[in-house]
Amino acid sequence: MAFVKVVKNKAYFKRYQVKSKRRRQGKTDFYARHALIHQDKNKYNTPKYRLIVRITNKDIICQIAYARIEGDYIVSTAYAHELPRYGVKLGLTNYAAAYCTGLLLARRTLQKHKLDEIYKGTTEITGGEFENEPVDGQKRPFRCYLDVGLARTTTGAKVFGALKGAVDGGLDIPHSTRRFPGYSREGKKFNADVHRQHIFGLHVANYMTSLKDENPDLYAKQFSRFVKAGIQPTSFEALYKSAHAAIRADPSPSAKKEKKADAPKPKRWNKVKLARSSRKNRVQQNKTAFLKTLQGGDAE
Repeated sequence: MAFVKVVKNKAYFKRYQVKSKRRRQGKTDFYARHALIHQDKNKYNTPKYRLIVRITNKDIICQIAYARIEGDYIVSTAYAHELPRYGVKLGLTNYAAAYCTGLLLARRTLQKHKLDEIYKGTTEITGGEFENEPVDGQKRPFRCYLDVGLARTTTGAKVFGALKGAVDGGLDIPHSTRRFPGYSREGKKFNADVHRQHIFGLHVANYMTSLKDENPDLYAKQFSRFVKAGIQPTSFEALYKSAHAAIRADPSPSAKKEKKADAPKPKRWNKVKLARSSRKNRVQQNKTAFLKTLQGGDAE
């Protein structure tokens, strides 16, 4: 038999270091995270804020957070499932909804830090480039950096819709137009009108119109909830304009619903954890019962 070299010997296993938990789970890119949370030493304990954008199958989550040794601290949060409160009841995971969620987060964060009257962003949504410039004699604009997690940063991705909404809402986020819808890689030109159509959901409206003409049955099936709600392709721009205005008017989070006193208790599938005194008492009762059985057996 030929000699086979043992690669994974005792020395290998003694020196083996297990990777971080979220790396093993495939949830965190620690190389990217280190670059996002690394702060200059001469800034001491100044927080380095991140705009965290995560898109699920049914929701869009936007957060402002900063890192500490013990973990991340969340400053403010906005969800796409809050948009029905502002008039957007359907299509809560498209590009236009991502823009609205980013705008809501920006206005909510600035309101919390009392900067909402100083930095109002822009209400003239053209889809073009916009930057929040510092105001003389006032605090500088709230700066944060985009954190996309494991999402692919392709041109036209929805994470950049949330970024654009946050910038138009008044946050200072370093970015360029190269990843917005409407940027041509071949010509290296940016068409702001294409981006504006995505912000107001007109790309969805155009698809609805074409599908309705080509295949009415498929349109009735695919957009049944829009038909039931009476939302027409021609009303998309007005719908999102009113939503943007409503968000700016009141970005504060809705109050938590109070639990009713007579509400039924949720069913437990496991036993309630006992306190230490209760556990000791239970052991003592078991001992007493066992001794009684022994005494009864001796008496017989």
